[in-house]
Amino acid sequence: MKRKHQHIKKQSLFKKWTGKLHLWFGLGIGLIIVIVSVTGALYVFKDEFENFTRKDVIYHHEQNIAQKQILPIRVLEKSVDAQVQEKYKIHWVNIPMDKSMSYQFYWYEHNTAAWNYFDEFPVYKLAYVNPYTGQVLRVYDEKNGFFNIVKMIHWSFLLKESWGKYVVGIPVAIFVLMLISGIILWWPKNRAARKQRFSFKWKNVKSWKRKNYDLHSILGFYTSIFALISAVTGLFYAFFVIQAAIYVIFSGGNTVYPNFDHITTKAPVEARNDTTLDKVINTVEEKYPDSFMFSVDLGHPHMDDHEHPNFSVFVKHLAYSYHKNASLIFDENSGELLHNYDHKDKNFGEKAVAANYDIHVGSILGLPTKIIAFIVSLLCASLPVTGFMIWWGRRKKGKKTRQISLK
Repeated sequence: MKRKHQHIKKQSLFKKWTGKLHLWFGLGIGLIIVIVSVTGALYVFKDEFENFTRKDVIYHHEQNIAQKQILPIRVLEKSVDAQVQEKYKIHWVNIPMDKSMSYQFYWYEHNTAAWNYFDEFPVYKLAYVNPYTGQVLRVYDEKNGFFNIVKMIHWSFLLKESWGKYVVGIPVAIFVLMLISGIILWWPKNRAARKQRFSFKWKNVKSWKRKNYDLHSILGFYTSIFALISAVTGLFYAFFVIQAAIYVIFSGGNTVYPNFDHITTKAPVEARNDTTLDKVINTVEEKYPDSFMFSVDLGHPHMDDHEHPNFSVFVKHLAYSYHKNASLIFDENSGELLHNYDHKDKNFGEKAVAANYDIHVGSILGLPTKIIAFIVSLLCASLPVTGFMIWWGRRKKGKKTRQISLK
């Protein structure tokens, strides 16, 4: 009998301190979680919004394209440069497999010496171009665009990317602990209590405090699993240990990520000419005619230049998701294909790493999972609010009780 009493007391003490930590963490990072969650919800439907507002330039509307030839990539680049007159060189071009769609030319520079987002990226522009005429249909300043600013608030609070991600990442890591502690606090003591924890019983409840408590605890429970997935996939970008753990777990214990740095350009630089990239482009199109789009770096020096062991092309198989992709390595002087690494060639750990972004933003299965991600993000934003209201209500009640006792 004595042992049983001690066991109950110990469990009660554990929940007491779990509750205190849950409260302190919540008061400390609540506002940050609200901002991160709301910006995450706003970003979910970025592609759908832009596909609608840019539909007149996403497709170039050139007539009789079956009888026309796409201009060589270097000719297109010179035409775009002349029309836009941007002081920075074009960084890369996205080439769609659907030839009724426009090519996308990107200017993108990264100043690693800056301390905030606006100085860190001197330019981030996108031009939609008719590949048959070289006409620039429209230029977008992506750097100052609504969705990119939302993304960078979500990512780093508009601070320098390399350390701003920790300003967001550390509170999100604490939020993971809060989700776990919330489940512990929610867990019912017995069968009778369990009936009240899974659904709202508001028929005879008039107190807003009780309703607010139910919103926090019940919605928190149903949100917790999806919120944990969202939080962990977000921490993937802040902490290398999370990336490594995901790969090791899903690869079945592999600790070495596949590396193709040994596959490098062998042909002399004299072999390179204005048609080398056209040869690369033709090879990709022949190998992946059913894919959605691929990206080709135009090979110019940039502000954050670092050693590139090989020249690779990224192929995106699906319109709505990045997780199915291929990487092709080319000799950048001769344009010869040196290696082809497709989605089907990857182990499960690599596929999990590749799917992380799509899981995080909800695009992994298209619109249904985006809707789930949007709802989960809004519910995550509500938890610190309802939690604060619980604390504030109890605080006011405690003050009132003390005042009555003093009288």
